[in-house]
Amino acid sequence: MDTAGRATAELSYRDATEADVEALVPLIESAYRGDASRAGWTTEADILQGRRTDPEGVRAVITTPGSKLLTVLRDGVLVACCQLEHRGDAAYFGMFAVSPALQGAGLGKQIIAEAERLVRAEWGVREMHMTVISLREELIAFYERRGYRRTGKMSPFPYGDERFGVPQRDDLAFELLVKELR
Repeated sequence: MDTAGRATAELSYRDATEADVEALVPLIESAYRGDASRAGWTTEADILQGRRTDPEGVRAVITTPGSKLLTVLRDGVLVACCQLEHRGDAAYFGMFAVSPALQGAGLGKQIIAEAERLVRAEWGVREMHMTVISLREELIAFYERRGYRRTGKMSPFPYGDERFGVPQRDDLAFELLVKELR
């Protein structure tokens, strides 16, 4: 269901609560890190080790004003999530995780479309922003097919801060991707 309680295809959507943290952390970890992430195509396991997030990080997204973690359920089972943050005329899209076993089946496209619809309706924003590790060409290409454009604006990877993982390379940086919402 979307935030108005309407069913959307086979998926339902709702804002995460603190009671969801225990289920969300392993979902996010499984999509990005470790051997479980290799079942999907969005893994960062070859460039980052360690944790992707922790309960405190997920709780902060849920409880910070102007921020939400949208949960995605299929037949009542948590299968995906994404962070949405209101930033003036734009929204930030992050912490996007789809269960690795379900990746490549079109869920990501549906979830992104719902997230874009939601931020336009709730916050009236004109753009969606996200940052992606610039080396992730296949992932960037996925977002480009969804209408996001590379800006060339880079921000440094937070080396030394293990809350973001343990880098396996010394050339990591984030690139800002932007999509105009209509």
